[in-house]
Amino acid sequence: MTKTINDIYIQLYRRFKEAGDPQPSLAARELTAYACRADKDHTAQWGHVYMDDATVDYAHLLCDRCLDGEPLAYLIGEWDFYGLTFQVDRSVLIPRADTERLCELAIEQAARKVSPRLIDLCCGSGCIGIAAAHHVPDVRVTAVDLSDGALRVTRENARRLGVQDRLVALRADVTDEPPAGMGQYDILVANPPYITRDEMRALDRSVADFEPREALYGGPDGLDFYHAIAARWSKLLVPGGLALFECGWKQSADVAAILDDHAYTNIAIAEDLAGVPRIVSGIYAPPEDDLSYT
Repeated sequence: MTKTINDIYIQLYRRFKEAGDPQPSLAARELTAYACRADKDHTAQWGHVYMDDATVDYAHLLCDRCLDGEPLAYLIGEWDFYGLTFQVDRSVLIPRADTERLCELAIEQAARKVSPRLIDLCCGSGCIGIAAAHHVPDVRVTAVDLSDGALRVTRENARRLGVQDRLVALRADVTDEPPAGMGQYDILVANPPYITRDEMRALDRSVADFEPREALYGGPDGLDFYHAIAARWSKLLVPGGLALFECGWKQSADVAAILDDHAYTNIAIAEDLAGVPRIVSGIYAPPEDDLSYT
């Protein structure tokens, strides 16, 4: 029997709901739109468009893979974050709603400055820096990652979203010293790997088997990258510049203590959109004899 796009959506919705998916409507809508090459923002038309049997079978095959643990975002090759659609593949983490508050704070701070420079460390898909460039017309962004795959995705996202002229993607290891000649920045934002050794063992299969380990593991206590960034990359901030970090749900006090040890003042902990204390910020206030890096 011929089915409309809406029929396919209802079938997938029921499958996701029966499997206990926390957002069955979202999952079904995204997967249906991808399989049927339909506009997910105009679902009112779906009841009037019919699909052939091959498309119906393809939609259910993708659903099988998703219910077997393969992340939906990797199946469809994109994911929405902060009102924008980002390309993703298995070389980058899937952007998560947990990070939207960090992004919002970075954008709010950048919007208060004239022609600010922002550096996005461990950029992955580039979602934070690109969202900032999209919403703040005069910000210039340097997106840093060690993964060539992540930098490729970041550059493509910057191109697709029209901010490639104000974003530079740079390969560097944030556990090492910054490359020479980078200049200084008004805002440093980082969502580094912070999963602990014990947490890595308990990760859901959809994360452990598909998302890049190097973007997840932050050392035995999950804090390796915070120590390195605070010790080595803070010098890229102008005096009075702002650093914003995302961290694990039990790590905010530890990250705040790390900033306190590295010439930061006005250290604050903020909650994400779910009310979890996940964002740590501080103002860089180095001694006057420690301002030589350019």
